[in-house]
Amino acid sequence: MKRWLFAAFLCFPALTHGETWRFALIGDVPYSDHERSELPHMLDAIADTNVAFIAHVGDIKHGQGRCDDEVFNDRREMFEASRVPFVFVPGDNEWSDCKRLSNGAYDPLERLATLRALFWQRPDSLGRKTIALERQPRNYPEHSRFRLGPVLFVTLNLPGPDNNFGWRDTPSAEFQLRNPVVLRWLKESFAFARSEGLAGVVLLFQADPGFKNFSRGLAHRGFRDFLEALRRETSAFRGQVVAVHGDSHISRIDQPLRDEKGKPVGNLTRV
Repeated sequence: MKRWLFAAFLCFPALTHGETWRFALIGDVPYSDHERSELPHMLDAIADTNVAFIAHVGDIKHGQGRCDDEVFNDRREMFEASRVPFVFVPGDNEWSDCKRLSNGAYDPLERLATLRALFWQRPDSLGRKTIALERQPRNYPEHSRFRLGPVLFVTLNLPGPDNNFGWRDTPSAEFQLRNPVVLRWLKESFAFARSEGLAGVVLLFQADPGFKNFSRGLAHRGFRDFLEALRRETSAFRGQVVAVHGDSHISRIDQPLRDEKGKPVGNLTRV
């Protein structure tokens, strides 16, 4: 499976001076002992490029690896050692899939609670240098947002492959609680971006939500509500939207979201 690194540069023509903001995106890493040993070097190399922050969009271990506290603590120490601010978004490999025998047969909700206690209790990012984060109130501290220049970055807990919907016709209890919270955070964040006259919104989440299936009217049950809300909010936003996710282990930049007539939504780019 292919892990990836993407260094992003944002430049919005509407700004008179053509300012540029640099940040780095990583995901689906580390998946092996070798990658674990090399990742600190990669983080140092990224820091040398003077990015404003690094965002990890989930899956901090292999899908068959154990979800032990030892693993979580190791990743936290590594992320805290980053020389630039580090933002981490949860993936399925570290909570919703932890019920697998190979993962230790954990209760996924207990693992998510542990992640919350380790990674998202402070009002700022991870790393030796930090940035302030606005966290969604109450029980979902993994949902946060922050500004870089005229751009709002928003983190969302959307795990692959089905957003923890479950394999039955009735969605899981956890999905029924979290999904409305995700949609509310998405809507509130776009409302904030519009009220501030921001030039862009960047969404950071783990799952590949199945844009192609959605455009064909065959949306995955766990992501239909999210993609419908994303289409509404993006269409009502005058700036640019970037949706960043991992999960499918393919590096690509495209415009996969379609409007209700099947035409590309031109102001949304997927990374």
